[in-house]
Amino acid sequence: MATQGSSQGAQSTTPDSGSNAVVSGGVRVSSAFIYWRMSDLLPVVDAIPHDRNRVPPRQAVTKKWPVLHYGDVPRIDLATWRFEVSGLVEHPFSLSYDELLALPHQDTVCDIHCVTRWSRLDNRFEGIPVQDVLRRAQPKPEATYVLVHAEQGYTTNLPLAELDLPENLLAFRHDGADLTPEHGWPLRLLVPHLYFWKSAKWVRGFELLDFDMPGFWEQNGYHMHGDPWREERYGGMYVDQVAINRYRNSSKK
Repeated sequence: MATQGSSQGAQSTTPDSGSNAVVSGGVRVSSAFIYWRMSDLLPVVDAIPHDRNRVPPRQAVTKKWPVLHYGDVPRIDLATWRFEVSGLVEHPFSLSYDELLALPHQDTVCDIHCVTRWSRLDNRFEGIPVQDVLRRAQPKPEATYVLVHAEQGYTTNLPLAELDLPENLLAFRHDGADLTPEHGWPLRLLVPHLYFWKSAKWVRGFELLDFDMPGFWEQNGYHMHGDPWREERYGGMYVDQVAINRYRNSSKK
């Protein structure tokens, strides 16, 4: 797992999978390499692993982007849409879609890996850096986990330390085009180092907690963590609403 805060200068020209030229030179932060697009100086985080095989065990590479989700594609009304950060933060807040898009943008170049055994390489996502959102909220010292909330009551869980990484985005574009509704428009989470179910589509907020609350798929047998390199596909909990309420009540004592 990458460790935050370790950084050193680097001078090289980083390959760009998009159509924009890049500025020579960059900075390594954690396991990612940050450089800048020549056209507009938009920061680009290269999260592709260069020190190991890019394809995790028992994954098959595809150039397609399969559409997989539980339930129907939600109908989104941007006039009433809000993104909320709540829970164990010093400054909870709620933003409209326009307010969110007004925040600084970033590109992340990455590979993505689905628990159903496909991998898609050399993706370019554009969005708002998750670290900027967390910095605005200022997590309290006791906050150690995040429950990600999305449309239709969907949730997924992450350790705060693994959400708070430079490559993670609230993404709205992929490979130069707006996300389609089937792939999460108007906003999806991007956490490329974990299986892709952790990158929730139609994301609506973060709830910071001091315990690891299982999300939708985690309550139904998926792994609580989801590292593709360790094949953490299944082995989670089967949790009913009574147990969920018990989790929340115990955390308030």
